[in-house]
Amino acid sequence: MTYVDGFLLPVPKKNLAAYKRIATKAGKIWREHGALDYKECVGDDLKVKMVLPFTKSVKLKAGEVPVFAFIVFKSRAQRDKVNKKVMSDPRLKSMASEPMVFDMKRMVYGGFKTLVE
Repeated sequence: MTYVDGFLLPVPKKNLAAYKRIATKAGKIWREHGALDYKECVGDDLKVKMVLPFTKSVKLKAGEVPVFAFIVFKSRAQRDKVNKKVMSDPRLKSMASEPMVFDMKRMVYGGFKTLVE
């Protein structure tokens, strides 16, 4: 079974184009180092009533959209190896020096074992 890193973060709508440029570069780096898949998804159908919506879980403010992202790996061990390479990649390090286009303090993250595939 694969292993997945999942993210949920609030991005100001005015920064969405800049975020997309960063995410596109990051996705390329993760795939080059071995990730099987990399997706960044912008909230669309979010007015749910029966459960806690993404908008509340990241305390979405006016003018922000939630971005749900995930990276798929062969296993947790492979994820750890890939992420180590990614974090030391100079291209990612140079991106870290760019202005932050979202509020990192409200980002949600976790690693997940695949239950159904």
